[in-house]
Amino acid sequence: MQSAALAAATAGVAILLFAGLWTPIAGSLAALVELRNIFSADSPWTCILLAALGIALAMIGPGAWSVDAHRFGWKRIDTQDR
Repeated sequence: MQSAALAAATAGVAILLFAGLWTPIAGSLAALVELRNIFSADSPWTCILLAALGIALAMIGPGAWSVDAHRFGWKRIDTQDR
């Protein structure tokens, strides 16, 4: 039963990430799910890669075409020349 709940949580997080909705929260949840899967998967390196991608996405934030960007505005970092 726990694996069905984990699969449903993974599908929900994937939908949120695909739509770009609640990106920092969804990226963090994806990282947590993948870190839990490290011990139960055949290939732990795939889970480590996906966890790292979830953490990076949570820290970078949504893209320009995401729902978050349309709702809250897309934050862009401009570097200044010295």
